[in-house]
Amino acid sequence: MDTPFRTRTGVFTNKNVLKQQYEPEEILERGEEIEAYANALQDVVDGWEPENVFVYGKTGVGKTAVTRYMMDMLRIETDQRPDVDDVHVAEVNCHHHPSSYQAAIALVNELRADTEREAITTGLSTSDVLTALFEEIEAREGTVLVVLDEIDNLGDDDVLLYQLPRAKANGNIEHSQVGVVGISNDYTFRNDLSSKVQDTLCEREIKFPPYDANELRTILTDRAKKGLSEGVLDDSVIPKCAAIAAQDRGSARQAIDLLREAANVAVEDGRESVGEADVDAAENRVERGRVKDSIRDLTTHGRYTLLAVTNLAMTEQTPVRAKEAYGVYERVCAESGAEPLSQRSVHDHLIDLAMLGFLTQYDRNHGRSGGQYYEYELDVEPAIVTAVLGEEE
Repeated sequence: MDTPFRTRTGVFTNKNVLKQQYEPEEILERGEEIEAYANALQDVVDGWEPENVFVYGKTGVGKTAVTRYMMDMLRIETDQRPDVDDVHVAEVNCHHHPSSYQAAIALVNELRADTEREAITTGLSTSDVLTALFEEIEAREGTVLVVLDEIDNLGDDDVLLYQLPRAKANGNIEHSQVGVVGISNDYTFRNDLSSKVQDTLCEREIKFPPYDANELRTILTDRAKKGLSEGVLDDSVIPKCAAIAAQDRGSARQAIDLLREAANVAVEDGRESVGEADVDAAENRVERGRVKDSIRDLTTHGRYTLLAVTNLAMTEQTPVRAKEAYGVYERVCAESGAEPLSQRSVHDHLIDLAMLGFLTQYDRNHGRSGGQYYEYELDVEPAIVTAVLGEEE
């Protein structure tokens, strides 16, 4: 019987090291951030209550990888110090649990994962869920670090961020200590929190800048040694992948995706060498995949707003002001049988789309006569947006 599968070529030796899930044993090109992290966590090593830490940076700049690395290093360090309490880490991604209530349930179940206690589900009151969380933290009789990845998805729902840092002061825990580690790609997230929560958190901030081309070349060279056969890459491949990613978002994830997809192109063509043309072919694949993943995360009206600007871009009517985009957005809603949101809400969606990399935002200032306002322009290929939206529909 004929099979559609091919015999593996010699390009890849371990494709997994070129995938998003891979966690390197050594973190490259993040020495300053690791040192800042170590300073922020030093109180735990010294046996004192932990400081809260907030980590900021764009997608793909190593925030989560460095955080997990530092949590591992912290546990190893404290295990070697008999006079320091044990360290326990509970990590939750707030993209999947976008409210204090859902995140608290996920934390309880994460802490119960290595016990015989049953997982809890929705149906309990917020007070009962928080009580269960405090009981799990107290049961550790040590230091519990709560890592909230993509914490900006909680929005202004800051119940959890208020309760956790005050757990000991409020008598909810006595024999344990708790600290919050928040990870976000939104530098303004803290501004959305209530003043009482901002005062309570008193966090250390660690900012992760985008990688430059030299740093990305170092990371790609390391991954290529671990995941690709020696000699399969043309000398121009890694510099080109690094340059494209550095000029775009400074994302290691994007650079690694480009390298993997370039190798995939060669494999699919039956070749055992990867050249510069393969990177060109890979660039469209990676961009399409990024847009697809990002669109999937948008709300319904976020998609309608993006489609409105895309339609304007396809007829060369951008950059466009929010009030002009709103008219097209209303037509998109009408065609979809949806009730449009207010112009203010659509303006907020435009700001979010700019932050996510879909749009470029221009600050226009025409003085007293023209006033100050923003204009928006599509920052991805319109054909990719329409194709992906068509697939999603």
